Amino acid sequence: MRVESRYRLVYKPLVFLACSAPFVLLVAGAFEVLGRDLGPDPVEYILHSTGKTALNLLLITLLVTPARQLGGWPHLVRLRRMLGVFSFFYAALHVLTYAVLDLGLDFATLGEDIVKRPYITVGFTALVILLALAATSTNGMMRRLGRRWQKLHRLVYVAAILGVWHFWWQVKADIREPLLYAAMLAVLLGYRVVRSRTARELARRFTEARTSAPPSESP
Repeated sequence: MRVESRYRLVYKPLVFLACSAPFVLLVAGAFEVLGRDLGPDPVEYILHSTGKTALNLLLITLLVTPARQLGGWPHLVRLRRMLGVFSFFYAALHVLTYAVLDLGLDFATLGEDIVKRPYITVGFTALVILLALAATSTNGMMRRLGRRWQKLHRLVYVAAILGVWHFWWQVKADIREPLLYAAMLAVLLGYRVVRSRTARELARRFTEARTSAPPSESP
């Protein structure tokens, strides 16, 4: 089986199932099937679960590039779009849970929270960025935006920083878990900075070598 067919017929369906599993488990817990429930505070459980899943998938999305470059797996990029869209899906569920189940669709209170509570402001900003990235993730939008598409999708780094920041701010005591997420994000972003600087330095040295080389003599 060719690599393209293997990704389309095997890997993509498996990744889809893996990304869907947290949602399926939440639904099972809501209806108390498969021996699951959402605990004494279902709304808090859903908020925590959807928020962490969105952040996990966002970090995995950022992991694709170093994994394919260091591991020599160029076709991993075929999975990045699905991971990013699922990250937006769970982030949207996170916000909808807060707006519908926690606030009862009280949009006035929601607006006040977004403006007055910094960690909600940060989280909502991350959601808006992910919405823009998901809406422009199609091949058609990629062609339509051209070079602007790549510039727009670099905002994924901002969304990841805001997501970790949102998580950190809402933790009141034990910050070990958000600290771990911050460390993982720092490694992922640091890798990109080092690789970019290395590439620029190699390009500079190559250019200097070409310009300083003596002209070849004609035979």
